[in-house]
Amino acid sequence: SLPDLDLLHDPEDELLCANLMDLVQATLGRAPLGSKRCSRLLMPAQLLVQVRTELLRLACSEPCGLRGALLDLCVEHGKACHDVGHIAVDPTVVPTFQLTLVLRLDSRLWPKIQGLFTSGPAFTPLKLSTGFRVIKKKLYSSEQLLIEEC
Repeated sequence: SLPDLDLLHDPEDELLCANLMDLVQATLGRAPLGSKRCSRLLMPAQLLVQVRTELLRLACSEPCGLRGALLDLCVEHGKACHDVGHIAVDPTVVPTFQLTLVLRLDSRLWPKIQGLFTSGPAFTPLKLSTGFRVIKKKLYSSEQLLIEEC
């Protein structure tokens, strides 16, 4: 119920999550996707809000909250999944769970054809889709993986 969610609300996790989302965006901004062109992955505002909400929800049942998270960032590009970064939310805390955030490139036409209009190794911004997947793995338990598709 809604009042129960308020009891689980941790202001420290809110601040950590805001800082984490800044790190995620910075990591995506310099992510190599295996092409000769330099790419910068852009997160739409709606995706940012959805990911933040999901990470906070998954962290609320953990002993150290979001501080105990390791975050692996991956981007699906066609049939390939590219590993673009690893972030320890709080490096001073022994991790208790691992989250793998799988983002997707926007599959609409513009990202596919924008390379036709530029020449040379130019900076190419690529927009991410609002769909994503989060895989949660507890590091202190033998419980099954939790996979959330949004």
